[in-house]
Amino acid sequence: MKKFVIITDSGSCMSETLRKEYDVQYVILSFSCNGTTYPADLDWKALSAKEFYDLMREGNRILTSQALVKDYVEIFEKNILEGYDVLYLGCSSKLSASVKNSFIAKEELLQKYPEAKIECIDTLRGSYTLALLCIAASYFRNEGKTLDEVTDWINKNKFTSNMEGTVDTLKFLKMSGRVSATSAFFGGLLNIKPIIIGDAIGQNFAIEKVKGRRVSLERIAERMADQYLDVPYQRVIIAHADCYDEAVEFKNIIINKLGKEIDVYIDYVGPCTGSAVGPGMLCVYYFGKEVTVNKEM
Repeated sequence: MKKFVIITDSGSCMSETLRKEYDVQYVILSFSCNGTTYPADLDWKALSAKEFYDLMREGNRILTSQALVKDYVEIFEKNILEGYDVLYLGCSSKLSASVKNSFIAKEELLQKYPEAKIECIDTLRGSYTLALLCIAASYFRNEGKTLDEVTDWINKNKFTSNMEGTVDTLKFLKMSGRVSATSAFFGGLLNIKPIIIGDAIGQNFAIEKVKGRRVSLERIAERMADQYLDVPYQRVIIAHADCYDEAVEFKNIIINKLGKEIDVYIDYVGPCTGSAVGPGMLCVYYFGKEVTVNKEM
């Protein structure tokens, strides 16, 4: 059985720690601010996470750019020449246009290497929900599953990768086109905090609105306790946009609601997602019941 590599992109937010643990590669997107372009690397080498979120606090707008066809060709071809097949798990096409270029790269390379096998999946998940699918793919690869079997599992189970979170303000999501102006307006009233999920069409959806930050975290933990699944590839991740202390508090709230100790990985949300959500975002990611909410924001 031919071995295969797992590749994702910057939209996964997948830190170096997780990428090494699960042997996952990634395609680096880019972002720009004040006329300067930076690689959207997930290890914060070009710009620290603190510097990144301080730029946003100062009122600067950060724009992201998609990965180009040549970026996919480069990383796919490198692995093909090393004797591997390729599984690419791309950020939702509703959030990034990058995945479309992966399909173009695939067709170009299959003409050059007809014996190669390349699977590109629009996961309709983003940020750490995408990372979770990479983790599951790695788990099944280690279990001896073939590329076809893992591809089939991802296509059938991608919506069991759950995201529940909140933001300090909806203005950044509004600026990036991720929520409507109406939703952003009401989200700014009376300390109302939206509870945002990754929906079943690959977008972000404000499923509830509650009053107060602490109440929003308690409610998210309640929702998670109802959705959470005990599966062997489970990995609970809390991502924050430069609010680490709150992330630790959030972890304790979640453990209390679940009624049992679980391992929770805490890290920054990556620059692609961070540019859309803004400082103060807190989200938890986990495998749970299949997401069926399917509405436009």
